[in-house]
Amino acid sequence: MEFDLNGHEFITLNNLLKVLNLVGTGGEANIRIEIGEVKVNGVVETQKRKKLRPGDVVNFQTAVITIK
Repeated sequence: MEFDLNGHEFITLNNLLKVLNLVGTGGEANIRIEIGEVKVNGVVETQKRKKLRPGDVVNFQTAVITIK
């Protein structure tokens, strides 16, 4: 799956999960990130507001999201 920033510099990790409907709420996104369920570029990421930029790859459950 690809996510296009549409001219924006970045999107935060918790917002990405919410916007793509991979979680029900922003609070759920924060919890899942905090407990280590999300990887960014192959490394477990626990920063809820991690800035994702073009080329970053996010893994969450079965989803693989490439930032464009």
